Amino acid sequence: MPHADVPGGRLYYELDGEASRPTLLLIHAGIATLRMWDPIIDALASTHHIVRFDTRGFGESESEDIEFSNRDDALRLLDQLDVERATVVGAARGGQIAIDLAVEHGDRLAGLVAVGANISGFPEVELSDAEEALFEDLDEAWQNRDWPVLMDTEVRMWAVGPGRDPDDIDPDFLEAARKLNRFNIARIEQSPIPRPLEPPAFDRVVDIDVPALVVVGEHDLTPTLVQFEYLAEQISHADTCRLDDTAGLPTVERPGAFLACLEPWLERHSL
Repeated sequence: MPHADVPGGRLYYELDGEASRPTLLLIHAGIATLRMWDPIIDALASTHHIVRFDTRGFGESESEDIEFSNRDDALRLLDQLDVERATVVGAARGGQIAIDLAVEHGDRLAGLVAVGANISGFPEVELSDAEEALFEDLDEAWQNRDWPVLMDTEVRMWAVGPGRDPDDIDPDFLEAARKLNRFNIARIEQSPIPRPLEPPAFDRVVDIDVPALVVVGEHDLTPTLVQFEYLAEQISHADTCRLDDTAGLPTVERPGAFLACLEPWLERHSL
């Protein structure tokens, strides 16, 4: 299996499509691995060179318990693959990494796609009662070190969304989301420490000058919806896409709808 060596770790990655085509770097959500992109890979690989990897602490990647930079890891992977510039597509936690990359290393990005993205340094947003209850369940599972319960609660929060009943969700999608997250149990005892962007992206996203697409699922968490609006306002000429009937894993739950947003945008900006 292909791995890229980075200081104190090894990143598992996969490549699809021809290297001569424009590169898309895909960075997964915190409740998933690079497998979350599987439903859209064939479509994207017909026109692009696809690079996707498991970040430290997730999937097949390995790490010592050291301080590291997710941004540096991503750039080292691109360097090892001789990719000078890429359009970075990040979801949730991966979206924060993508935004931080755009702020700190804009010269390496051709474009930015932020899907249900977090923004480093964003002020705290008041949660709904349902969201508060789910976070309390997460805290309890963490204190009990009950990793399966913890990860299924994470799926309930981010993949289902606090406003939806799991009984109303496609059971195949729900099982796929649980499998994606539970795969990370094998890495949960690893404790690499991500080095945050300083200063954080909150006051700097206004300086992003590459084409940007900001995407969110209508059932995502309140803070994510607020950050979606913020990115849409602060990034000059950003395009937006709000996806119905999905929360934090649209590439798994509604891949066709996600591609219907992404592919025309890539073509329009010659990315």
